[in-house]
Formats: sequence, C-alpha cells, structure tokens
Amino acid sequence: MSEPKVVIVGAGMGGLSSALLLAHQGMDVTVVEAAGEPGGKVHSREVDGVAIDSGPTVFTMRWVFDTLLQSVGTSVEAEMQITPLQVLARHFWPDGSQLDLSADARTSEAAIAAWSGGDEARRFQKFCQTTRALYAALEGPMIRAQRPNMGGFMADLGWRGLGVLAQLGPMRNLWQQLGQQFTDPRLRQLFARYATYCGSSPWQAPATLMLIAQVEMDGVWSVQGGMVGMAHALARVARRHGAVFRYHSTCHRIEKRHGRVCGVRLQSGEFLPADRVIFNGDVQALRQGLLGDEARQAVPKTSPAHSLSALTWSMRTAVEPGILDRHNVFFQTDYASEFDDIFHRQRLPERPTVYVCAQDQPQGVPAGESERIFCLVNAPADGAGDQLSEEAISQCQERTFQHLKQLGLPLQPTASQCLRTTPQDFHRRFPASGGALYGQATHGWTSIFSRPGSTTPLPGLFLAGGSVHPGPGVPMAVLSGQRAAEAVRASLASINMFQMGATCGGTSTP
Repeated sequence: MSEPKVVIVGAGMGGLSSALLLAHQGMDVTVVEAAGEPGGKVHSREVDGVAIDSGPTVFTMRWVFDTLLQSVGTSVEAEMQITPLQVLARHFWPDGSQLDLSADARTSEAAIAAWSGGDEARRFQKFCQTTRALYAALEGPMIRAQRPNMGGFMADLGWRGLGVLAQLGPMRNLWQQLGQQFTDPRLRQLFARYATYCGSSPWQAPATLMLIAQVEMDGVWSVQGGMVGMAHALARVARRHGAVFRYHSTCHRIEKRHGRVCGVRLQSGEFLPADRVIFNGDVQALRQGLLGDEARQAVPKTSPAHSLSALTWSMRTAVEPGILDRHNVFFQTDYASEFDDIFHRQRLPERPTVYVCAQDQPQGVPAGESERIFCLVNAPADGAGDQLSEEAISQCQERTFQHLKQLGLPLQPTASQCLRTTPQDFHRRFPASGGALYGQATHGWTSIFSRPGSTTPLPGLFLAGGSVHPGPGVPMAVLSGQRAAEAVRASLASINMFQMGATCGGTSTP
C-alpha cells in the first residue's frame, strides 16, 4: 500500500513545520509555493546587493523549535546558529528618556529604578510575577491546545488557572490592565506595545496578552542569516526526510471528489492528486473563493475584523555608533491617536510609533560602513481599497523619519538604498488579506475561540498558519503546522482502524 500523498499549499512557517513532521513519518509530501523560496511572511528584500529581513524579525519561544527539531532527530544547534540577545529592546520617548529592557529581569528592574524610581521598579517586579503566572496558566489550555472551546478551556485551566485570570481581570482590555500595573505612563505604553505583536490595539486587545511580555523575557535570539535563514533550515530538514518543494508554483484551486478533497490544481493547469491537503495561507482566501468554490465551506462565512498591516522600509544606511541596539521602538506622546487613526479612521497614523530593527547590532559594523535597517509603522489593512493614496503614504513617510530625527536617529530613505512596502504590496503578496499581517485582530477576550483550528468541515482539508489557532507570530505559526500534522495523522489512523475493523468483521465466524 503506497504512502499517503499530502500536498501543502504554502511554504510559510506553518507549512514548513507540517512538511517536516509528515515527511519524517514517511508520507509522500509535496509543498507548492508561489514565491521562489520558503518562509511566507518571513522574507528578505535585497537592497544594494545585501539581503535585509523585511518581515518578522524577533525569534522567541525557542522551546517550540527545540521540540520540533528534536522530534525528527536533530536540534536547533545542528541546523542554525542563534545568539541570545542581552537587550530585548531599546525604547525612546519624545521627552528624551530612553530605557533598555533586558533579558535579565533584575537588570531591567535596576534600570527602571534608575529611570523612574524604586516604586515603579517594584511594580515591574510584581508585573513579572503576574505575567509568569499568566503564561504558566495559559500555555497548555491555549497555546498548545488543538483549538480551545470555552468549556474545555475553563476545564483545562483548573482552579489555579481560573484564579490567575480572576486576579487579572480578563474582561479588561490590555491598556486598562496596564494602568493597574504601572503609574509611569511610559511603562504602560511600552508593555501595551505587545498588542501589536498580534496585530491588535491595546484598547481592544484582552489583558491576557500581557503574557507576551513573559515570552520575551524568556529569551530573544538573533539568527545567523536572518529569520529567512531559519525558514531555509526547516525546509532543508524537510527535504532530508523526503519532502519535495515546488517553488514558483501557484495553487489555483483545491479540488474535491465524492465529497472530500482529492488534490490541487496549479495555475499552470497541472493537477496534483492528494489524500490530504494542508492550506498554509490566510483563511480569507478560502472564504473569498480564491481557491475554488469547493473550499469555501472549510471556514466560517463570517469575516472577522482585519489585524494591522504595516508600512515598511528596508534600507542600507550609515548610522552613528551607539544609538541603536538590535530592536528599537520610538514612541510618540499621544499613543491612543495611533490606534484611533488605524482602526477607527482607517488611515495611516498621523503620529506613528516607529519600530527599527538594526540587523547588524549588537555586533556593529566597521566605522563608515552602512548598516542593514528595517523600519516599520503600523497601518490599516486597506490593501484591497483605495484609501491609502500615494500622497497619504508619502506624508506618513515624512512624519516617520522626522520623528526619528527628533529622537536622535537621522535616517533618510532614498531610491538607491531603500525599498518601501505598503499594505497594497502585502495584499498582492498575500491575496485576500487586505494586507493584514496577523490574520484577524485579537480584540475581545473571547477572540481566542474564534480562529479556525487545523481541521475543517471539508474532509481531507486542514489549515495551518498565522490566521488559524493558536494565532500570529513565527512560533505560533510553527505550532499551527504541528497541530495540522497531528490532525492529518489522526485522520489517517481513524481510516486505518475503520478498514481493520471492516476486515475483521468480514472474516469473523458467527
């Protein structure tokens, strides 16, 4: 009996995780990808002959990758070179103040004491205790679960976990909860930024997203070769186990026969038969029928609110030594206006917070040489519309770099050393997304129950990626791929058990 054929649509981090696991199980795995390399949203852009990470830039939750690679007989150390960062991020404010958040909580506590006083340092210590307890309570029932429902989630939490949530005030939004934790508005602003890691507003995201602070304090690493290097490493391991990758191969349609998925039709017209298909893309593409009418039934008809998009600049430029660490955030004074502009006015922010990833830090470059810089401001997911005009984008760019200059970082993007990416560009790269980089927004405390899981109502079709449970972010997408691989194996096991039962029934004597 031949091995089951699995076609994975999309070589994003979820698809790579699924491919690696299923190929290791001996299945016939083919990955089709429209782009020319693996990674999906993890991608780089070449500027002046040098590759610059231009998607996700932060490597956290190392245990996810340790578990994945160890399960197929290798390790993170064997497949990639990673370096722990001592500074999680450097933060700048218009009043001239600056704070480094460290991987060591005691170092951060001392820095906060010197910067804002001992009372605020003690509040930070208590905040760390709260986020540790919150992460410990939610890792199993939420992050590791196939797909939580309200009843199962509450049962898995247990009395201790329910107590943690009760103390937190889960009905509060993140901004409200941080007002309970800190009196210094700058620290409230700093930790509220974690809502954007899920493409959401701190004024609408649940207080439970405080756990992201613990994720970062558990460690942040840099990857040699960039985050794209991580994607290539996972693809390399999957190929060693027999997975086949077909790049520049766009899936036109997911086809079904006799009520179940039977394969995919490529844009070239070629048909790839499959016993199982994993779709590693934005579920909006299925909802809108971009993969064929048959695949629409795989996801709920209701379209949730889009997450954030972004306006980004990938550039090579000289930077004065000592200003930047690897990850840097330049805040504005009127923080609420940014999210009001994006989510309510559907326009680019007039006072954007700016994230800057200095990809040659903390090692630095020789004096006088250009650095690889990636700048990002949040934007509405209007890539499919016409609200974000070229004039509006140019104005936002001017405001962004003027803000950086005022805070001590003079950068000037030019056509020769900078590539800009807009929500429209992200929408073209990820069809049906509107440019949303995180799937649906994580707004409201019940939002964790609204993302699709790995299984679908269409037999033979499974889902992976940041738009499905457990949500956006590189490690979460990898976990989604693991959940999809588990669901595929479980579906095949159930068929084998049925066939075994039918065989036994046919040979038994009365």
